[in-house]
Parts: sequence; C-alpha cells; structure tokens
Amino acid sequence: MGRGLMKYKGIKPVLVVIAGLTLIQSIAIILQAKWLAEVISALFAGAKLQEQAGGVGLFLLAFIVRQVCGLFEQKAAYRFAEQTGQSLRKEVLSKLFELGPRFAGQEGTGNLVTTVLEGVAKFRNYLELFLPRMLATGITPILILAYVYTLDTTSAVILTVTMPILIVFMILIGLTAKKQTERQWKTYRVLSNHFVDSLRGLETLKFLGRSKKHGDSIERVSDSYRSATMRTLRVAFLSSFALDFFTMLSVASVAVSLGLPLIDGKMTLLTALTILILAPEYFLPVRMVGADYHATLDGKEAGQAMEDIIQAAEKEAALAATVPEDAVLAWTPNSHLCLQGVGITYEEEGRPSLQDVNVTFSGLGKIGIIGESGAGKSTLIDILGGFLRPTRGSFELNGSTLGDLGASGWREQITYIPQKPYIFSSSLKDNIRFNTPDATKSEVEQAAAAAGLDSLIKDLPNGLDEPIGGGGRPLSGGQEQRVALARALLSDRPIILLDEPTAHLDIETEYELKETMLPLFEGKLVLLATHRLHWMRNMDHIIVMDQGCVAEIGTHDELMAKKGVYYQLVESQREGIQ
Repeated sequence: MGRGLMKYKGIKPVLVVIAGLTLIQSIAIILQAKWLAEVISALFAGAKLQEQAGGVGLFLLAFIVRQVCGLFEQKAAYRFAEQTGQSLRKEVLSKLFELGPRFAGQEGTGNLVTTVLEGVAKFRNYLELFLPRMLATGITPILILAYVYTLDTTSAVILTVTMPILIVFMILIGLTAKKQTERQWKTYRVLSNHFVDSLRGLETLKFLGRSKKHGDSIERVSDSYRSATMRTLRVAFLSSFALDFFTMLSVASVAVSLGLPLIDGKMTLLTALTILILAPEYFLPVRMVGADYHATLDGKEAGQAMEDIIQAAEKEAALAATVPEDAVLAWTPNSHLCLQGVGITYEEEGRPSLQDVNVTFSGLGKIGIIGESGAGKSTLIDILGGFLRPTRGSFELNGSTLGDLGASGWREQITYIPQKPYIFSSSLKDNIRFNTPDATKSEVEQAAAAAGLDSLIKDLPNGLDEPIGGGGRPLSGGQEQRVALARALLSDRPIILLDEPTAHLDIETEYELKETMLPLFEGKLVLLATHRLHWMRNMDHIIVMDQGCVAEIGTHDELMAKKGVYYQLVESQREGIQ
C-alpha cells in the first residue's frame, strides 16, 4: 500500500512540501539542542542567567520554528488526506455501480457500506499520520546522526548500530500486528454483514418469534470480533512497550559512552549535553512510526479493501469486449438483440448455470422469463443487464457483434428493479429521484402518482419531504417496490429488467402492485423474471427456463397448447391461470 500511495492525485507536491518542512524542522531540532546545551553549560560554569538571554532567545526561536513546521505538516497532510478520501469514496461508489448487484451480493452489503463509510475515515487517518511520520523517519535521524559524527564518533557509531536493530525489531512486530489486524478486519466484515442483515430481518424475526434466539448468533459474532480486537491491542501494547524499552537502552548506552570521557576530561560538557539531548530526538521519528503503525494499520487495510474493489472493476473493464465504434447501443422500437450460444459456468467441473441460450429480443413489449428456482432466470437477467459476463457465446445488438453487454452505453438504456430495492435514509423525494437527481419536484410528483404512491404521500406529514429508510418512516414491501417503480419511470429508460420483484410480497399486495405496473410497461421493453405464473397471461412472449437452458418460447396460449415444460409448471403450481 505504501508504494500505491504515489498514484494518488496531488501526492508529489504534498510530499515535497512536507519534506521541505521536515528538513527545516530537523535543522531546528539540532539548533535547539545546541543552544540549549550552550545555555546549560554556561550556567553550570557559573555564568549569570541574564547573560544567557541571547541563547535562551535563540532556543525559543528554534522551538517555535519546530512547532510551526509541525503544524504546517499536519495541515498539509490533513488537506491531502481529506481530498484523497473524498475522491476515493466517489471512485469506489462508481466502481460498485459498474460491478453491479451481483458483486454487492457476493461481498455483502454490510461489508461494502462499512468500507465506504468507516473505511474511508480510517484511510484518511492513515494518510494524515503516515506521510509526515515516514518522511521524518527518512530525514531527521540522518541529519542528527551526521551532526553527532562531527561531535563524537563513538556516540555516532552507537546510534548508527542501534537504529537498524530497532527498525528490524519494529518490522518483526509489524508483521505480527499485520496478521492480527487482517484477522480483525475479516471478523469486522463478518460483523458488518451480520449487523445489516439482522437489522433488515428484525421485523421478520420478531414476527416469527426468533429474535431472542437470533440474539445468541449476534453475541457469537460480536464476541469473535471482540477477541480479534483484544489480540490486536495486546500486540500493539506489547510492541509499544518493547519499542520504548529498546529506545531507552540505546539512549542509556549513549549516555554511558559520554559519561566516562566526560569524567576523564576528554570531552566537554557542551558536547556531551548536546549529544545527550539529540539522542532521544534521533529515535523519536521511529518511535512515532511504531506508535502510529498500530493506530493506522486498520486504515491501511481499509484502503487496500477499497483498492481491491477498484481493481476488480478495472479487471472487469479490461476483460470486457471492445465495442465497435459504429455500434448503436441506444434501444428504439426498431432495435433488436440476439443472444447466440450464450452460457456461463462458474466452476470448471461444475454444471453450467446457463448454456446455449439462443434468443432474440426485438422492439418493445413485455417478456416473461419463467422457470423453477435455479433454472437460470436471475443469471439471464444479470447477463442482459451487463452485470455478469458469459463464459461463452456472443451478442448481436443492432447489427453489431458484442462479446458481452458490459458497455456503459448499454447500461444507460436499462432500469433494474431487484427483488428488494434499497431505500436510502433520506426523503421520499430524494429516493424517487435517485437515478435522476436533477428531476424537478413536479416530475417527481408525476412519477410518484403513476407508481401509485398518492395515498402514501397524502398520509405522510411532510409529503414527499418525509424522511424514509433508516431512521425515517418504514415502508412496506409493496411501497418499496412502488418507490423503485417511480425511480424507473422518472429515469425514462427504454428497457426495464425485473428480477423476482414481487417474490417477498403476499399475493394480495402483489396483485395490487401488478395493476399499477402493467400500464406503466407500455412503450418499453420489459423483461420480467419470476416464478409467479399469474404474470404470464399479461406477457407478449414467454421464455421458459429449465436447468439453465431455454426450453420453450411463445405466448401463454401457444405454450399451453404444446403441453411441454410450461404446461407442467402450470399444472404443478395451479395458480388458476388456465
């Protein structure tokens, strides 16, 4: 991660500024020790305090310069850390949108939320402390050592020998601390995911009478994180003690080497006192790095976690097929998309999740994707949305051949409505215009009315400005889907992908929502993946999935007449649509 810092925007000017300030600060430290030693030596020799006013003034001047340089170093590091943290958060969020919902599902929503929110704050703290400390470690000890060599070679040799030993010891401790921190970060991610999932399912657990039993699970996960944290703190405290102990021994060795020549009259008090004052300053930057290392290690791990997300998105972008320059990605009533032998296999020896899919989508209309659980419905939706890259097959979009549908131009044509849309902790208005932040209030009102949110808005004390989501007014599952539908209407994109949008709703709420949704599908290409067969009568075409393959394609009446896979599904579910 240390080498990776150089790629951040503005790092080089900040390093130059901090290095310059550190150089001035180091010179001030040396002069401060020199003038302080001169004043004390003179006083010890019998000089009057009034006669040392000049020396005391110079000492105070060096002290002030040192503190001012340190203050400006902190400000420069803080400003860079703040700007880098903000840009990194924006980049990570952008990459998460590119990676899509499947990546979020794999990594865990709680983990990603924690990484983007708390992880950025920890990374800022890491940058703010790391840059000044590392530059001070590289500059200050060298200048002090060079100055000590001009005063006493024996003391300088002791300092030269003890510093590498101290650094090696610090590295060994750092490696141990890093392992503990990695374990702590891993348990923290588990705790984050577990906490978010628990909050989301709290009402269900309470309704089913399982909330107390689930509390035992929360206790186990929390205790695991507590144990990992305590192990990390134990290493941090022991290493800090050991570092201070060895530093103290090194300074004591220098003091002994100075004391004997001083007693024999081979060294002046001024020289010995100057070296003795500079010895702790020589080790101070290394001690500060060791002390801050444990405080910032979790920030370093958080930064690495965000870098992994960015690299995953860049890897996906690098693997994405090149879009021909003349390719037309915009979807119109005359557009067509052909899937040719599309398939995907997650494991080399495993069964394909999708295989040999050959299907064509043309113009506008409602297309239902039906099948049993595990038949490949959601996988097909993810591929069509560009969230998942097939391992084989190709696409022909408006006459242009594509290897996948990951191009941003294609995603801009799509509105994706998942099984359970995310409701942000904000106002109802901001939630509706999430995909279209520049939408006016009248446009939001029209979309909300079309999605059937009128009655909800009338019941809310603040109307569209009512806070909802976390910390706000809770919404029912049907109301959340209506918010997602309003988002889709406001964005006005020509393609809507729905992945089991009503799977968690009761049948009454689903039929009520269905009456609202169907009229809004007109004039768009809608692909609805569901296992609820009552939707199929309202679809223009139906794609029947069976064990990752397209088993049948046709209308409801055509497929019923065939008495194939679709007919068997109807017979088994008996939803009264015959």
